[in-house]
Amino acid sequence: MKYEELAFVNQQLAGMLKSGIPLEGALRQLCANMRRGQYRTELDALEKDLAKGVPLKEALAARKLPEFYVRMIQLGAQSNDLPGVLILVADYYQRAHLGWTRLKGLMVYPVIVLVASLGLAAFVAVICTTVMGGDAGLFDPLRAGGSTSEFELRSTLFAMWTAPVALLLITLAVAIALLVPAFRRFLRWWLPGFRESSLTNLASSMNLMLSSGSHLGEALDLAGRLESGTPAGPELLRWKSRLAEGNAKIADIAKDSKVFPPLFVWLLAQGGEDLAAGFKKATEIYSARASYRTELLLYVTLPVSMLVLGMMILGQFLPLFRALTPMIDQLGDPWIGGP
Repeated sequence: MKYEELAFVNQQLAGMLKSGIPLEGALRQLCANMRRGQYRTELDALEKDLAKGVPLKEALAARKLPEFYVRMIQLGAQSNDLPGVLILVADYYQRAHLGWTRLKGLMVYPVIVLVASLGLAAFVAVICTTVMGGDAGLFDPLRAGGSTSEFELRSTLFAMWTAPVALLLITLAVAIALLVPAFRRFLRWWLPGFRESSLTNLASSMNLMLSSGSHLGEALDLAGRLESGTPAGPELLRWKSRLAEGNAKIADIAKDSKVFPPLFVWLLAQGGEDLAAGFKKATEIYSARASYRTELLLYVTLPVSMLVLGMMILGQFLPLFRALTPMIDQLGDPWIGGP
């Protein structure tokens, strides 16, 4: 289910719970208005289990719901403020949706330019290869006159196919990075804009868990599992180990971190003993930084992509121009010499 739909569903569920409808009744009404899908199937099964008298914790454990979402519902039930927690969860997913929408907009222009460049470069290379190797004999005068050798023509063809091959390799690399989850999880912690967005989501989830009553060690353990396969996962579990060793201050827990920037750790430390406030401050700061960097990259990406495309096209045509220059000179010689 998309983040935007998750936010909307949780807002509706929180509203029904606030109006006094029991959880199983609210889930029943919610599923009746939802479109078919795995998320609706799981919520419908959860409602049926609750109606049978199954405890909420056991009913949630049997469902294939996101681990973070399950934990937040458990915390909301333990604190007797499930509607309030669901509203916070809805805000979390709404923020994640907006951030991901901006990042997808950032990726659109480079991908379009890359695919267009690949198509244009391949088209030009195929046309030139057909002309130079065809039966029309356009380059026979150059070979006969000795101004252009067979080796030079082959070098020209090789140079013209270099750009399409390079663009094809880049396109394949981008496709792998976007389609393979392991690469995608790794890159989102290192690319500008994506890294700030990842820090925002992590700080927001930690703030949500801590403010809902979760202990720091438990929150770090869950966050570390959710970030498995990324550079942040082992780092968060290392924080949990240092906390278990008796380090109470976040500055000591996050000491010598190679994943989280010093500003992020400093913002957490500003909360003092109220770590939820520190994570909330980090969420606000890095959310603004993510928006700024995303918009900056969005304005820079398109003109830079067009400039790179123009340079590649020019570089692809230069070898052909060099090969055609002797032919143009030979065609001009009779006119220059006169009758």
